[in-house]
Amino acid sequence: MLNQDQDILNRANEWLAAGYKVQLFTVVNTWGSSPRPPGSLMALREDGHVVGSVSGGCIEDDLILRTRNDESLRTPQIISYGVNADEARRFGLPCGGTMRLVQEPLSADSGINVLLSRLGQGEIITRALDLNTGEATLREAENGEVLSCDDTQFSNVFGPRYRLLIIGAGQIGELLARIALTLDFAVTVCDPREEYHDEWAVDDVTLVHTMPDDTVTAMQADARMAVVALTHDPKLDDLALMEALASPAFYVAALGSRLNNEKRRKRLLQFDLNETQIARLFGPAGLSIGSHTPAEIAVAIAAQLVAVKNGSGSLDSSQMK
Repeated sequence: MLNQDQDILNRANEWLAAGYKVQLFTVVNTWGSSPRPPGSLMALREDGHVVGSVSGGCIEDDLILRTRNDESLRTPQIISYGVNADEARRFGLPCGGTMRLVQEPLSADSGINVLLSRLGQGEIITRALDLNTGEATLREAENGEVLSCDDTQFSNVFGPRYRLLIIGAGQIGELLARIALTLDFAVTVCDPREEYHDEWAVDDVTLVHTMPDDTVTAMQADARMAVVALTHDPKLDDLALMEALASPAFYVAALGSRLNNEKRRKRLLQFDLNETQIARLFGPAGLSIGSHTPAEIAVAIAAQLVAVKNGSGSLDSSQMK
């Protein structure tokens, strides 16, 4: 399963191979309230076909018109929207929001096929674009590198920049893994139970059979990693949580009722964890949205995971049974 950026780039590459002219648009800056964050992509085919988005729709319509009226574009350019209140209202940018985009005419020399190949191997790649010449170069991204743009060069980082370790290869784990892939996480699923191995059916996920605590240690959990325990088996979940809560992992969560999670917190006190570390546990895992089905529970967990990643503050857990 491709993440959103890869899906957009793959479609653009297919259009190029079929002989179409294609423009790639990337949101590079936003001020105030804007519909889409920096890094958002949209590919536009010469006949108006679109994949991806940079706004709620109005800007896409203008870009289609702009591209049809200017087919002579040969090098990238920077486009700004919402520079005044009238324009902000026209393009649906709330609260006077402003956004800046890079428009890039793609070609066989843009290196999109090579970029996709390297992303398919799990690499994190920085693509640097010379705004004067249109020349694009690829290199392995540096740790912590992010999108940047000035008057002469634009660079964007592609590939999974966050990791998710799921303990348990059951149905909820499978559904959560699928959602996390679309959210640009590199997903690892750990389950030492042999009966779950043959039934795993999610591509682009690393499935390991090692013990959960060993897996957390081996992955060297850092501040860009999340750990979610889903097996309902204390022998597996607690081991993973013991290591994860003592690490810098930004999100550590466990499935189960409130009662079971209170019992789990008491057990974890026996594993040389202090109360501050145990207080980091999101248990029951997930936002309180009345989840009952496996799909709803996976959505609730994914929503809480994203909220914590994006710094939305302290969040209440839902009760899941």
